[in-house]
Amino acid sequence: MKILVVDDEKVLVKGIKFNLESEGYQVEVGYDGQAAVDMARGGGFDLIILDLMMPKLDGIQACMRIREFSNVPIIILTAKGEDADKLMGFECGADDYITKPFNILELRARIRALLRRAGMTQQGARGGRLTAGHVVLDADERVAWKGEARVELTAKEFDLMELLMRNPGRVYSRENLLNIVWGYEYAGDYRTVDVHIRRLREKLEIDSANPELILTKWGVGYYLKSAK
Repeated sequence: MKILVVDDEKVLVKGIKFNLESEGYQVEVGYDGQAAVDMARGGGFDLIILDLMMPKLDGIQACMRIREFSNVPIIILTAKGEDADKLMGFECGADDYITKPFNILELRARIRALLRRAGMTQQGARGGRLTAGHVVLDADERVAWKGEARVELTAKEFDLMELLMRNPGRVYSRENLLNIVWGYEYAGDYRTVDVHIRRLREKLEIDSANPELILTKWGVGYYLKSAK
């Protein structure tokens, strides 16, 4: 597995690189947002870790640019812990968010979980092609289509949509979705789910303002419309 770590704190980068390489990962590093974009474009990485506050481009801008050409899993690292910063990261396509200072064991766990859910390390994953109306997911290739157009989904967006499509008609609370898709307690920040549902609607619904596939059961949660 090849991981890119980008942060302008060189001592921190050195420590992360040492710890991840001891776990068997191949690690490359950068120190500013523009380097992150350039390296991501040609590096063939399985996962990227970006600091939020960096020179040239900040982590949010770098994430947005990377999302223009790649759906590689992205973890945002930041000293900020405000909810607005977390939501901004998810809005821009990040898959996970961890606040400094952090325990390296937690970072390792987040990386393993994200790679597993991205289909990078999971063995015996359920594959196949899933169809719901005009939306098609290929669980083997982890690609999505809206009609004839291919749609780029982040790792978490894909996992969330796959779960809903495998269980049409089943209503999931936001807490359920956090536990199943994110795989750990996410500090009760249920808005994380709301952001990802909205992004899926924007990418996959014909009219995101009037969704016909990804529906809300008010006061309960979200579900995929069952085929009649």
